[in-house]
Amino acid sequence: MLTAYDYPSAKILDECGVDIILVGDSCGMVVMGCPDTLSVTMDEMVHHTRMVSRGVKNSLLVADMPFLSYQISPQEALRNAGRFLAESGANAVKLEGSVDKFGESISAILRAGIPVMGHIGMTPQSVNQFGGFKVQGRGPESRARLREEARGLEDAGCFALVLECIPADLAAEITADVSIPTIGIGAGPSCDGQVLVLHDILGWGTTRFCKTFGDVRSLMQDACAGFVEEVKAGKFPTKEHEFK
Repeated sequence: MLTAYDYPSAKILDECGVDIILVGDSCGMVVMGCPDTLSVTMDEMVHHTRMVSRGVKNSLLVADMPFLSYQISPQEALRNAGRFLAESGANAVKLEGSVDKFGESISAILRAGIPVMGHIGMTPQSVNQFGGFKVQGRGPESRARLREEARGLEDAGCFALVLECIPADLAAEITADVSIPTIGIGAGPSCDGQVLVLHDILGWGTTRFCKTFGDVRSLMQDACAGFVEEVKAGKFPTKEHEFK
């Protein structure tokens, strides 16, 4: 599973055989320059998801429910989840948090026939409550709580579960506990699948659990610098670039 926020990226991911494409609210940080995900709106998420859906033919397309799109009420959660399918072509939605907090919203969305992916551990929309982007599940109480949250989301009907920034052995325990697929990010190798932010694997990654699979950032810098240099030196455009 990888994130995408526009048509060309989604088309490449789909052609490469990525099973799930996530239009993450991480777009706020990755392509909008925000310090966190909290300011991303439903309109912005629908806009990005609509672009991504035009490049997807085979992958499952999941859209992130942004901050305050499902926390206010089950009715509001259902309305916003429905927008993703009706207006942008998403196949499913993902929301952060436990059944204790958002079980009614999850149930309302599922009753409408919209698949829901869960997300526990480090949930970025709760960054202020956590006091920053911190690993979760290190103490015995926290470990027990996360295992219970995972079972609760499975029982509620979620079809898969993202485990973010938790110890690898805890992720392995949760994966063994539940029958739905777990998808890890900073959660070790024992999850059923893995997810990363596209820009992180292409050279913008700054967190420990990211890996640069191709330094596209440097290629872009070289290309842009080359353009500037040739224009200033009068080397571009040449006659071969003129209309005849």
